[in-house]
Amino acid sequence: MAKMINKTLVLTYIYLLIYVLLSSGVILYNKWVLSPKYFNFPLPITLTMIHMGFSGFVAFLLIRVFKVVSPVKMTLEIYVTCVVPISAFFASSLWFGNTAYLHISVAFIQMLKALMPVATFIMAIVCGTDNARCDVFMNMLLVSVGVVISSYGEINFNIIGTVYQVMGIFAEALRLVLTQVLLQKKGLTLNPVTSLYYIAPCSFVFLSLPWYVLEKPNIEVSQIQFNFWIFFSNALCALALNFSIFLVIGRTGAVTMRVAGVLKDWILIALSTVIFPESTITGLNIIGYAIALCGVVMYNYIKIKDVKATQPIPDSLPDRITKDWKEKRSSDGESPRGGVELNDEEAPLITSSRLSHIGRTQLGSHTAV
Repeated sequence: MAKMINKTLVLTYIYLLIYVLLSSGVILYNKWVLSPKYFNFPLPITLTMIHMGFSGFVAFLLIRVFKVVSPVKMTLEIYVTCVVPISAFFASSLWFGNTAYLHISVAFIQMLKALMPVATFIMAIVCGTDNARCDVFMNMLLVSVGVVISSYGEINFNIIGTVYQVMGIFAEALRLVLTQVLLQKKGLTLNPVTSLYYIAPCSFVFLSLPWYVLEKPNIEVSQIQFNFWIFFSNALCALALNFSIFLVIGRTGAVTMRVAGVLKDWILIALSTVIFPESTITGLNIIGYAIALCGVVMYNYIKIKDVKATQPIPDSLPDRITKDWKEKRSSDGESPRGGVELNDEEAPLITSSRLSHIGRTQLGSHTAV
C-alpha cells in the first residue's frame, strides 16, 4: 500500500511540474513571438485566433472524429445564454493579455496578475455571487497597495501595456464569475476538451471583429513572414497546457494548486529576466510584489477556510481502507484489532477527485490558449 501511495504522489508532482513548465513556457513563448525585439510578430489578435482555431480543431477531432471524449448535452438556449457571453470575455482576456506583451515585460505582467483576486472579488460582488466582507476587503487593499508600489518601481513602465493587462485581468475575472453563475446554474460541467470544443470557435468569431479593424490593414501593408513551425509549436504548447490542467485537476486540491501557482510566478519572473535582458527588476518591484503576495496568500487562506467550512471532509485513502477492513471484520463476526494507524498526511493529494471553485479560479487565471 505504501508503494501505491508513493507512486501516486510521484505522479501528482510530475503532473504539477508539467503544468508549471507548460504554463511558464507558453507565456515566455508568446512574449518571444510577439515582441518586436525578437520574432517580431506584433499581432496579438492574430496569434490568439491561431490558438483558438487550432484548439477548436483538435477538440473537434477528439470529440466528433476519434470520439475520445463525449460531448455534453448542449441546447441552443444554453449556448446563447451561457457559452456566447463566456466566450466573449474569454476572447477579450486573451486579446488584452497578449497585447500587453508588446508594451511591458513578462516580470511586470506577473506582478500585475496579483490583482486577479481583487478583480474576481469585485466581479463576484457585482454579480451577486459573493458578499462584501471586511477581512477580504483589507486583503484586497493590501494587494492593491503592493501592486501600486511595484508599478511605481517599474523602470520601463508603460501606461498602455498596464491598461491592457488590467483590462485583461478584469475580463478574465468576469469570465470566471460568469462560468460559475451561468454554467453551474444550468448544471453543465465542461472539461478542457469540451470547453475548447464549444468556446474556442465562438471566441474565434468574436476576435475576428477587432482583428478586421485593428490588424487586417497592418497585415496587408507590412511584409510579415509566416513561419508555420513557429506558430504550430506555439499553438501546440498552448493546447498541451490545457490538457495538463485536466491531469492536475484530478490529482490536487485548491491549496496545492495555489502554492504551485505562486511558485510558478516567482520562477517566471526569474526566467524572464534571464531570457529577456530588458526585463529589469528593481528593489521596489520586489517589495511591492512581496506585499501584494502577502495579501494574496491571506486571501487564499480565507477562501480555502470558507470552502472547508461548507464542504464535508472526504475520507482519505488510508481512512477508507481502514473503514472497509473494519466493516469486513465486523461482517465476519470478528471485532477489529486496536492500534491500527495509517499516516494520511498526504491524503488530500490522493483523494481529491476535483477542484473546488476556488481551485478552478486559480487554474483559470493561469490558463493561456
